This record gives sequence, structure tokens and C-alpha cells, in this order.
Amino acid sequence: MRFLVALALILSPAVASACGQDTDCVVGDRIYRIAVPEGVANPGVLAYAHGYRGSAAGAMRNGNLRRLAHENGMAYLALQGVDGSWQLPNRPRARDNTGEAEFAYVEAVLSDAEARFGLDLSRSVMTGFSAGGMMTWNIACHRSELFETFVPMSGTFWDPVPETCTSPPANVVHIHGNADTTVPLSGRAIADSSQGDVLEALAMYAGYGGFTGEERAQVGDMTCETRLNANGHRLGFCLFDGGHGFGVGRLRAALAD
Repeated sequence: MRFLVALALILSPAVASACGQDTDCVVGDRIYRIAVPEGVANPGVLAYAHGYRGSAAGAMRNGNLRRLAHENGMAYLALQGVDGSWQLPNRPRARDNTGEAEFAYVEAVLSDAEARFGLDLSRSVMTGFSAGGMMTWNIACHRSELFETFVPMSGTFWDPVPETCTSPPANVVHIHGNADTTVPLSGRAIADSSQGDVLEALAMYAGYGGFTGEERAQVGDMTCETRLNANGHRLGFCLFDGGHGFGVGRLRAALAD
């Protein structure tokens, strides 16, 4: 009987879900953190990829991001890189990296979070800042089926920008400061690699996804150019006056536009 009670405790949903905002959720040898809105059945998900040397715990301390997610009936999910970095194609000192380990990690996290917390993955956004923006672009290009919308901020591919993507075109809105010197729009050299050119990445994705037209609008403090494709997906580029900065208000405006 004691064995059965112990087994029931191990398998119970309460114990299985004993992780969240303040405690790591373990997936293989990686982790993530998540804050689920109260009173929302089957919430969507806003997944965030931190910048260089960041962490899921640090990202979870951003109350504005949590509130933005919860206001939209979404869980806020903070991804965790390896030693504060994302293992992406052409990254410095590992230019032969394929990114497959990171792609598999995000897939595993979403599967785990869906099972633990009953998420509705049909309502999903991935975003990230700086190195996290690079992570976001790579997932949009190679695993677009995982999220409905991607909002990379102040980061794109490592150079060279891929000639094409390997998963279907999706909604992508890129946000960047016009005076960014940490991740300039044209990129900069780091060790044996270089950051990619944002305009080149946008041009590649526009051609790949069949995005045409160009509607310009002022969205908050950003000037945004939007193109659509035949399937109704949008490709946006929102530029603000400033440097390498992150603002939840800009993310909110981009998602609402």
C-alpha cells in the first residue's frame, strides 16, 4: 500500500507540474521557467529567448513581459541557453554548428509545457532580444510550425544569412533601433564570425515567403513597414530612434498592429 501511495504521488499532476515561475522545469539536460495566468483554461504561450549571458530566471523577473503575456491570456515561458548562449549556425568559435540542438530543445520545451500546463499552442508567440533575437530568427526560419508569430528584437542570423529557410513562411515582425552599435543593422564582426545584415535577412525572407507590397505606419515610437503574402502572413520591420534597447511597449505595439 505504501508503495502505491508513493507511486501515486510521483505520477500526480500536482507533483509533475511542481515547477514554474520560481523553479526550473527540467527537460533532458536543459531547463525553462514558466508563469501561467490564473483562471485561464488552456492559455496560449509567449516564449522569450534571453540575450547573451542571460538566463531563464533573469528573464522571468521581467514583470512587464509576464503582464503582457497574461493580459493576452498567455503563459510567459522563459527559455534557457547553454551557459547563457545559444548554439546557432555560424556562431563565433563554432561556425560549423547546425543549430539542431537548439531546435530540438525548443520542440521539447513546448511539448513538455503543453503536457504539464495544458497550453494551447495554436496561440503562440516567440520573441527574443539581441542574441535571443538571433534565436528567434533561426526558429522562424527552420521550425516555424512551432509558433504562430515571431518577433525578433535587435538580432538576426549570424553571417552569412541563409539563402533560404526550411519551414513554411510565418508571421515575422522584426524590431530594431536605428542607432544600435551593439548589433548594428549591417552587423559587426565578433571573433571569427560576424552578425548578419538585418536588411539582407528581411529581403531573403520576403522572397522566400512571397511577401509583397509595403505599407508604412507609425506604431508607437516605431516606424513600421509591413508586407503580406498570399496566405495572409505578414512580414514587418519596425524601426525606432535609439540604440540597443528592449522595450515591452514596442513588443506590445508590434503584436497589436
